[in-house]
Amino acid sequence: MSVLMTMRIKGDPASLEKRAGAEPDAIRAIADDAKNHGLIAHRFYGSDDGQIMVIDEWPDPESFQRFFAANQERIGPMMAEVGATAEPEVTFWRELDTHDKVGWGA
Repeated sequence: MSVLMTMRIKGDPASLEKRAGAEPDAIRAIADDAKNHGLIAHRFYGSDDGQIMVIDEWPDPESFQRFFAANQERIGPMMAEVGATAEPEVTFWRELDTHDKVGWGA
């Protein structure tokens, strides 16, 4: 069963959107390599209080960890450019069987 990965980091969501819009090929290259490592789904989210969150679905934590390690030279500078000054908080989540699924193909 796949896992959800959440990554939270302090940074400027508007700066991330601006950078992604200015350099769409660079951000797509990272996403393409993530797909090569097994990425199933991916989204960035931002909050008004300076938080950036990534939500990904991966086959397993190891697939994400291999991708992240292989792409640090691209991801690290991008995060620094948008104001990130600390390591991201990465959490892996497994789906619980709670018998109350709604949406997402339930």
